[in-house]
Amino acid sequence: MNIYVGNLDFKVDESDLEKVFQEHGTVSSVKIITDKFSGRSKGFGFITMDNDDEGNKAIKELNGTTLKDREIVVNEARPRRNDY
Repeated sequence: MNIYVGNLDFKVDESDLEKVFQEHGTVSSVKIITDKFSGRSKGFGFITMDNDDEGNKAIKELNGTTLKDREIVVNEARPRRNDY
């Protein structure tokens, strides 16, 4: 299951996110999206969890919680749109 995590504090790194989500199940990948020029976080990222039940539990329990002084948004990631 691919999970979107938004409203991240710019100081949150991938290991921080992995620790939070591992409390709810097995995490197979973590990716915080960064600006390609500055390398700074864009404030959102994606988590992949192999087990859908664990992923849904993580979404339910983590959406609206606080991580490093910011209330995070957690939901199932939608497929990328191609708006050319």
